[in-house]
Parts: sequence; structure tokens; C-alpha cells
Amino acid sequence: MANGVDMSGASSFAVLIFHLLAMSSIASIVEERSIYLILMEGEPVAFRGNGDDLPGQHGRRFDPNSEASKDHAKKLVDSHDQILQSTLDRGSYNKLYSFKHVLNGFAVHTTPSQAKKLQHVPGVKLVEEDRRTKPMTTYSPQFLGLPQTVWTQEGGDRNAGDGIVIGFVDTGINPFHPSFAYDILNPITSNISHFSGACETGPQFPPFSCNGKIVSARFFIAGAQALTPLNATIDIPSPADAVGHGSHVASTAAGNAGVPVVVNSFFYGRASGMAPRARIAVYKAVYPTVGTFADVVAAIDQAVADGVDILNLSIGPDEPPQDTVTFLSFFDIAMLFARRAGVFVVQAAGNSGPGPSTVLSYSPWTVGAAASRIDRRYLGSLLLGNGLNISGVGLSAPTFGNGSLLYKLVLAKDAINLSGTFPRTPQYVEECQYPEAFDPNVVRDSIVICTFSAGFYNDTSTLTAIIDTARVLRFMGFVLVANPSYGDFIGQPIPYSVSGTLITKVADAKIISQYYEQQTLRDARGLVTQFNAKAAIRDGRFASFGSQAPIVSRFSSRGPDFIDMDRNPADVLKPDILAPGHEIWAAWSPLSTLDPILTGYNFALISGSSMAAPHIAGIAALIKQKYPSWTPSMIASAMSTTATKFDNNGGVIMAEGFEVGSSYAANNFDFGAGFVNPSRAMDPGLVLSSEFEDYISFLCSMPNIDRSAIRAATGVWCSQSLGHPANLNIPSVTISALRRSLTVKRSFKNVATKPETYVGLAIPPNGTTVTLHPPWFTIAPDGTQDLDIEINVTQLTNVFGFGEIILTGSLNHIVRMPVSVRPVSIV
Repeated sequence: MANGVDMSGASSFAVLIFHLLAMSSIASIVEERSIYLILMEGEPVAFRGNGDDLPGQHGRRFDPNSEASKDHAKKLVDSHDQILQSTLDRGSYNKLYSFKHVLNGFAVHTTPSQAKKLQHVPGVKLVEEDRRTKPMTTYSPQFLGLPQTVWTQEGGDRNAGDGIVIGFVDTGINPFHPSFAYDILNPITSNISHFSGACETGPQFPPFSCNGKIVSARFFIAGAQALTPLNATIDIPSPADAVGHGSHVASTAAGNAGVPVVVNSFFYGRASGMAPRARIAVYKAVYPTVGTFADVVAAIDQAVADGVDILNLSIGPDEPPQDTVTFLSFFDIAMLFARRAGVFVVQAAGNSGPGPSTVLSYSPWTVGAAASRIDRRYLGSLLLGNGLNISGVGLSAPTFGNGSLLYKLVLAKDAINLSGTFPRTPQYVEECQYPEAFDPNVVRDSIVICTFSAGFYNDTSTLTAIIDTARVLRFMGFVLVANPSYGDFIGQPIPYSVSGTLITKVADAKIISQYYEQQTLRDARGLVTQFNAKAAIRDGRFASFGSQAPIVSRFSSRGPDFIDMDRNPADVLKPDILAPGHEIWAAWSPLSTLDPILTGYNFALISGSSMAAPHIAGIAALIKQKYPSWTPSMIASAMSTTATKFDNNGGVIMAEGFEVGSSYAANNFDFGAGFVNPSRAMDPGLVLSSEFEDYISFLCSMPNIDRSAIRAATGVWCSQSLGHPANLNIPSVTISALRRSLTVKRSFKNVATKPETYVGLAIPPNGTTVTLHPPWFTIAPDGTQDLDIEINVTQLTNVFGFGEIILTGSLNHIVRMPVSVRPVSIV
């Protein structure tokens, strides 16, 4: 106190300020960054000035390379940068993308508190946190009747899909695969002046990768890089496919015709895409380590700007959006504006079946594809020494002799190395995961029985490890059998480099066990003294055809469609349509980073709604080729109204249930309109059409959606309502809550060349009556006809019932529309 001033209070205050600043700094450090998608006021380049006049026909929808487009794009990017610089703290963010072609917005990597600031900035309409995204044929062209019908109409496989560009937002492409080779003996000469892409080169994607078949290839990685450190050896910064999924999808839709499928030196047949002469545009946006919607939306934005005709999205979210209705998520709005620009968008419906409301395709402006089995089966078997033949699964060569020679059969836990120091867990003792667990002298040249146990149940054990163990210890072969403690399991026919088969049913496993124990001698301690059981593995690589098909695959996601996280049902039918998606041969990437068992292979036989979507994309390309002026909704209608509800035996299509091997008669929420029929879709007779303004009116008709949210997401005010969402002019009728009575309208256009008279038939859902007004009509070429559909409740069921409307034409056109109704009130 030399100066006579007491500093103790000031010192305390300074210390307090220091602590507060330190706490604030720590809080700032603790707050993790995430990716946020921002939607802005103002039209993007595609809809600048005359968006509603965009043509739906073949031809460039807008020119992103014009000076006016470039100037407008620059203004949008500058406005995004200005908002970030003036709103967020310096150093607190990293802008990943500016969306400017079909969306006006951007993606930014920042903290939640910084993102919250953006919500209150004038001009910002929507702020949504990014969600993760992930990925969701030799014989399917024949099963769909393409070579004999549609390809013949379009000039054979040398012309099918010519002039159409299909864009794939996926894991990239294997540019060295023969499915994507340019055929100099049959050069592609069609005009695709409506398309202008780019070839972005990089690791494992040299400049010659864009060869005329692949007309463009881009990659979008900023979102993935922002979220987590990437592994450059698998998260390749180029359009190259390290996974295989993107290559499989692209070749299913547009792979070259007649490509030999050879795996482990065995010829399985020839693979062809649905539209083998269509061009391929690649938009890599999903990586082995992570996938983000920021990268996916940037890819969609660019694909539409490039001028793709068809956009295939065999990728999707892990779950529904949490903070908004399903139709208004950033992802669905991006697809809405792609549709507004004239692009046909197809999605994988999801792989979360068979439970209800598991679809991940929600909106009526996209086509959600469900997956089915086709009539091909690969059946392996295990021949026991007593002559019994047990059915199995596995694309493997037989043990030497193909059944004429029998080999010692050994149960894995009877062959363990008793002096080994390994843990006695199921992975070591039963599941054949570790070579060191076995006595090499016992298992060499034997067929070893491995058992499905805790490791496989918890997804910690793999078939790859069994195969590696078999190779190291020189098994003659392996058998993986079902375990009574875990029940039957689902086995996929995967190529094995050693002889092996999967016995998926407990009942069959018990037969094997009973035979084995009868033949095996043990001492008083239970240890084996003599192995007398014998067996052989038969060839599982030959296909049999003619099985009942299609059957809705167990994994295929089901309806009803829903509007929110609570899964309140929506008045839209999802999935839209059924297509092959189970055990589909197509191109693959030898890197196969997510499926080590397929490493080194150029082809893979895999399943998923991811495989169904490109079937629809390829068929859409064939329709677009024949009818270049048709809009996406007309193409979707043609496929929907001509789909079939019946299988190849004439019975109703079945759907696989929860229990392995169980099935039930499929309904609209399993297969949508039914199984796609390409030949009939090429001549549908009548089509229904919906455009951008109709989708806005649909949204504005929904009672539980805030009008301001619609305005924020779409940029359009609700000036017109459909009265009821079920009045949207789509080729199905879905009413999630019918009270007493409702009349909905559909408008048809005759796309045939002659006048035709149609007679209507209504098959009402349970608890309702359905009346058509008029009951019949005659319609001229290019003419339109409105149809009023009056639905009345006769019984309160409070569950969905299923029916259909069938219009039978005098010139043999048949138009079908599924009807799904839940009666909730009779008065």
C-alpha cells in the first residue's frame, strides 16, 4: 500500500474475469463442430427468372456455362461468403460448398452455437444439421424380359439406352472394368449435347477413364474430410471406387452388354445393364470411412447442372430427419429441385425390412425402389457318408471328386489344440476364426464343421476369417452350421476361394450333428479317439432357374410412408415399385474395402434395395430414349400402372417375413404398385403427370405441416391447396385416415396413337366401398380424362386395407392403380 490504494478488490475481480474467460475458452474447445446445411432466399441458377418454364423434355434445361449463369452463380457464392464473414466468429467455421445450380445455399463446418447464429440472419430460410449417409446382374435382364422385348424394340443391346445419360451419386466407379469399356467396334455416336460434365482425375483414376462410355466423373469429399481424418489408401481422393458398391450400381443400370462374369476362374454367365448403351456420369460422394449429406447434396446440385437425364441414388440416410417432416429435409428438397429441373430421380427404398414404416424414401417426387428375389438360385450341398444330402449355400468349388470321394468330417471344438494358450471363447473354439486354436494334424485335409455362435451373432466373426483359417491349415473344406441357441440364419451365396458351404437351418445342422456323433468315438473324458464321419462338399456354383419369383426380399424396407420421427403415416404410397435386388451379379472393385471376402474380385453377387434402384434407373432410360418429351412423372407413371402383382407361377407375389423362411401375401406397402414390367411400361396407354407446382400444392394440403416451413424449404408460398394430399395426381391412392367419405381426382393422358375406350373396375380395401365417376370413358390420342374416385367407410377398422383400380382399354392397355386406405371413422 505504498500509494495508499487498496488493490485487493481489483485483484479478486481480475482473478474472476480470468476464470470466466478460461471457462468460456474451455467451453468453446469442448463444443464439437458439425456440418450444417443452409438454404437461402433467392433463386439458384437453374430457376433464375424462368424456372417454371423449364422444359421436361430431352435437351439442356439450362446452360450453367453461359455468362449470365456464371454471373448469377458468382453473386450467390459471394452472398454466402458475406453472410458467413459477417455472422460467424473468425476461425470458427469452414465453408465446404456453395450450392448454386438447383439450390441456393451452402454447407459449413462449425459449432452448434455458431450455427444457431445463422438461423436469425435475414435471407437464411433453413439450417439443418448434416446426417450420415451410406450405401443401401447377369440374369435380371432376362428375368425382366428385356432382350426379347424392349431391347428388340430399341434396336437390340447395341442401341438400348443410347443418347441417355444416367448420373450415379455413390462410392465412385472402377474405370478399368469391362462393363464400362468403350467398344471401338461399336462406337457410341449418339448426340448428348444436352450434357456437359468433367473428368476429374486422381489416384487410380487416370485421364483416359472418361472414355465415351463414362462421360463424366467427379468426386465430392469436403464433407467427409471435415468430419474425420480420412485414410487416403481407401478414401481415395478421386472418382475411383474403393468399395465396389458404385461400380455394381452403375453396371446394373448401364453396364455394357454380354460381359463375361468370371470369379475364381469359374464362368458364371454374362452380365448386361438394363440400358447397356446409356452413358454414365459418376458423382462420388460416399467414402469407406464416412458419408455426409453435404457431399451428396453437392453431387446432386452438380449432376443436374451437368445435364443428367436420370439420377440414381442407391445411398441414403441412416434414419429419418429429426427436426423436420420427412418431405422437407434438405435431402428431399434437393431431390425436389432436381425433379423441377426435369431429372428422373430414383432412390433405394431402404434395407430395414420387414418391419412396417421402415422406408427411407419418402417423397412423391422420387421413385422408391423395393427389392425382390429373382427366379435364380445357387444351391450347394454337403453329402454325408450315410448318403444324406444336406442343402447349403455358397459359391464354392466342390471338394476333390465332387462327391465321389469322401473326407474326414471334424467338429471344430474336437480339433482344438489342447495345449494352446488362446482363450476358450466361441470365436476360437467353435467359429474357426483363428488358426492357432487348432491341431493342424487333425484338421489337415478334413472338412471342418464351424458353428454359428456369439461372434457371428454380434458381427465380430467373419467368413473371411474362416476361409483364411482353412487356407493356412489346409482344410479340405469347411461347413458353417446353424446353432440351436441362435436359430436359423440367412446365408448369401458368396464366392469362396476354398470349398465350403453354409448350413443355415437348425434342423439340418441337427442331422449333421447326429450323424457325426454316431460315427465318432470318444473316451471317458469326451475327447475324440477316432474320427469316422465322412463327407463331401458338392459344387455350389451352378445356378438353377424357375424358382417362384419375384418374392419381396426380407431386408427390403416397407411402408406405410410417414411424415416425421413418430412415424405418423402420410398419404403417399412408398415404396413405389418392386425390382430385382436380391443376389444380383454386377461389376465390383477389387479393393472391396468394406467387404474383405470380395477383395480381388471384379464381380460380386450382392443384395439390397441399392441393387433394385439401378434396375429402375436403367428402365427409365429406355423409356426416356423412346419418348424423349416425357416428363419424369410420366415415366414413373408408365412403370407404375403397368407393374404386376403376380409371380411367374400366376400367384400373388409373396413377401419374406421376420422368421427365416417365412412368407406372406405381399401388399402395397411391400411392393408399391408391383413388380416392374419393362415391356408393358413402353406402351402404357395412359399416364398421370405431376409437376413442381403440384408438389407444392400437395405439401400445402397437409394439415400437420407449418406453411412457413414449406415456404422456407421451397421458396414458394402456399397459394393453392389440393384440398386433401391424396388429390396429388400420382398413380396410386393412399389415405392414411379416412373419415366417412372422400372423393379424390385423377387425371389421365392418352399417350397411345389411337382413341381408346376404358372400362373401370374398383376393388375396394377392407372396410370401404369405391365408386368410379365416370365408370367408363373414351379418350383420344393426347387427350385427357378426369376420374373421380369416391371412397366411403363401411366399417371402422383403424388399419390399412388394400385394393386397386383397374382401367381396361379396348386396345388391350391395362392401367392399374393401388389403393391403400385406413378407415378411422364411419361418421
